[in-house]
Amino acid sequence: MRYRSEIDGLRSIAVVPVILFHAGFELFSGGFVGVDVFFVISGYLITVILIEDLENKRFSIIGFYERRARRLLPALFFVMVISIPFAWMWMLPDPLENFGQSLVSTSLFSNNILLILTSADYWEIKATYKPLLHTWSLAVEEQYYIIFPIFLLITWSLGRKKVLWLIFIIAAISLILSEYGWRKDINSNFYSTPSRAWELLAGSIGAFFVYYKGVQKNNLFALLGITAIILSIFVYDEKTPFPSLYTLVPVFGSLLLVLYAEKNTFVAKILSTKLFVGIGLISYSLYLWHQPVLAFARIYQQESLTYFDSYIIVLLTFFLAIFTWKFVELPFRNKANYSSSRIFGLSILMIIILSLIGLYLDRSNGAPQRIFTDGEYQRSSHEVKITQLKRTTFDQVVKSDSSNTGIYIMGDSFAQDVAYLLSYHDPKIKFTLLESKSAKQTICDSELISKIEALKGSSILFAYDEGFNVPCIEDVINSAKKKNIKIIFIGTKHFGINMNWLARKKLNERSSLCQSPAFEKINIDLRDSNSIPQENYFSFLKTFSDNNCFPITNSKGELLSSDRQHFTIAGVEYFSNQFFLNTNIKAVLNSSNK
Repeated sequence: MRYRSEIDGLRSIAVVPVILFHAGFELFSGGFVGVDVFFVISGYLITVILIEDLENKRFSIIGFYERRARRLLPALFFVMVISIPFAWMWMLPDPLENFGQSLVSTSLFSNNILLILTSADYWEIKATYKPLLHTWSLAVEEQYYIIFPIFLLITWSLGRKKVLWLIFIIAAISLILSEYGWRKDINSNFYSTPSRAWELLAGSIGAFFVYYKGVQKNNLFALLGITAIILSIFVYDEKTPFPSLYTLVPVFGSLLLVLYAEKNTFVAKILSTKLFVGIGLISYSLYLWHQPVLAFARIYQQESLTYFDSYIIVLLTFFLAIFTWKFVELPFRNKANYSSSRIFGLSILMIIILSLIGLYLDRSNGAPQRIFTDGEYQRSSHEVKITQLKRTTFDQVVKSDSSNTGIYIMGDSFAQDVAYLLSYHDPKIKFTLLESKSAKQTICDSELISKIEALKGSSILFAYDEGFNVPCIEDVINSAKKKNIKIIFIGTKHFGINMNWLARKKLNERSSLCQSPAFEKINIDLRDSNSIPQENYFSFLKTFSDNNCFPITNSKGELLSSDRQHFTIAGVEYFSNQFFLNTNIKAVLNSSNK
């Protein structure tokens, strides 16, 4: 395969916007499309190699996996190993537990699956504090590397035209899945390999044409390709559904460059300059380092990163990438330094070691003994609850034939927190924690009030992290009034975008601390408090904040929340008394006692 310097130049166009986007530079609002460009490049390069091996009857699945292991694993393992001590020193137990899960899933090429299962929204604030978040894209590529060579090996005897048509069909199905997926579950769709496969396969399709017909020279198409990529970098943002039909723009632009950016085209000459090629050569290490460096910088600091901080971090990322490329990537690619058996042996050993470390961090709940005594941890972890609460359904309540004249609590995990507050305040209070759908589906259920009335309920407490941006609030309140049922909407809560800095403080230094909630949560609470009648709304943020500073520890230095959203035992104690002094909440308790 002839070396194409313009492809290395294209790597630089892919990686730099990703780094600047994650560093918080708003100009690069669509910098995440760099990952899509990488997918096309990977699909193209791998498929050219596979076609060449198959055509020359020298294809070896073991040989292919060895090349991939040499290319990807040493630098990845190096970054993971360096990240571990910083995570150990700077992370609270809950995020360290998640980091341990990421170590295991990244080692097993499945971090995208972990992120789907743990519902980690790529755009949410807490995602920026995950050092290995970015390895989801490596997992997608690695899963492609496992499946695609086997697919080609099985189908190659059909003839290259039929194989190409099969790839077209699979890519089309994958594109349809991505367009359907973002409408159904935008988070799972973002990380899912089936939803991303068409991007890699676009590169594979380009490889067939380039291998058999060569790279074509077309200045117009090459210019159109680079324009499409650059346009999407500066026009797209987190509100753009991805992957979807919108993703066709950077993917098609990348494909045009693969097919038509012949070395003598204007675009290829620019991409082949030393600067672009140099960045392209270290692009893999750049990609590996940028997220951990940014995440640990955010974890360490109590305040948000400034633009100056971000500039320094970007420079540090380049330094680390150059070092890793020269002293880790290149040596392991050289067979004279590391034989095939040694590469496989070291890879398996590192997978085992990193997985064991990750399992320890996960099973130990983030090694809390680093920071807390056992008693302090029991009171400072949201995973340790004062009582066992089970959700139930309307049908189960009816079948149980119990006369519940108390309170019904509905919502997401925030509703469970409200249930803990009730349990702590008075174990005799009758309430039922109901299984619920989204805020809109639950609150706008036309049969909701009649169901509660039939069950002899006196009150309904709603609590959702997302708040109450639903169209039927007034209708539900009016319907409930007619049935003499009290309705309270419990506002969202948040303990700040980062609490990891507490890990570096001794217990006697953690007393009565507070910090500002995420700006997004403040806006949600402000929106809901302005749109919902005062007698039907309770605001955690307004009730407990002092000059927009929300409490995060009590007078003993115990954490009120360990994940910035849910109560610990110390948190339940702290918020309980004042919560039940609220006039609206007292009215709920009084109605349930009648």
